[in-house]
Amino acid sequence: MSVSRQSDEFRSRMPGTSQIHEHWGLYLTEGIILSLLGLVAIIAPPIAGLATTVLLGWLLMLAGIVGLLATVRAHGAPGFAWSLISACVALLAGLALLWYPVQGLMTLTFVLVAFFILDGILMIVLSLAHRNELSGRWEWLLLNGVIDLVLAGIVISGLPGTLAWALGLLVGIDMIFGGAALIAMALEARRVAAG
Repeated sequence: MSVSRQSDEFRSRMPGTSQIHEHWGLYLTEGIILSLLGLVAIIAPPIAGLATTVLLGWLLMLAGIVGLLATVRAHGAPGFAWSLISACVALLAGLALLWYPVQGLMTLTFVLVAFFILDGILMIVLSLAHRNELSGRWEWLLLNGVIDLVLAGIVISGLPGTLAWALGLLVGIDMIFGGAALIAMALEARRVAAG
């Protein structure tokens, strides 16, 4: 038996990796969809950025409305005032993003930079966890984390000029690399499961 075959056999017996091997098709599908959505965002970054802002605005507004309804119905519950304030903040934040989407786009760009920094660090840690579990192609997760950190640096170094296009473009790039990482891991898991 070859060393590579023994390594694949050992990997397939590790806890957690059997789930990856059994459901590789789901990971592959998610990776393809993520990559396609990322491509759309890269083709039209200002539109993708504004669409992200508007979607978030609607989500916050709906969360605020649901929160208000639930809070008013349970007006005797502990923390009523705090719950009411929380629901109002969500509703107002959603309305502000919908009323002023360009300003919201700028704010979200700053939030996105913070997200890329945190997500980059977490992807690097996740890749190391996969390496320790002997998952195939963990290097792609590591690369995804490094790219997140590089993208955050690019936006920070180009401020304020990057505010107009950064959100849509960076979300697209992140989605493509995240999708590519999932595709690579899924194909490796399929190879090991078939072997």
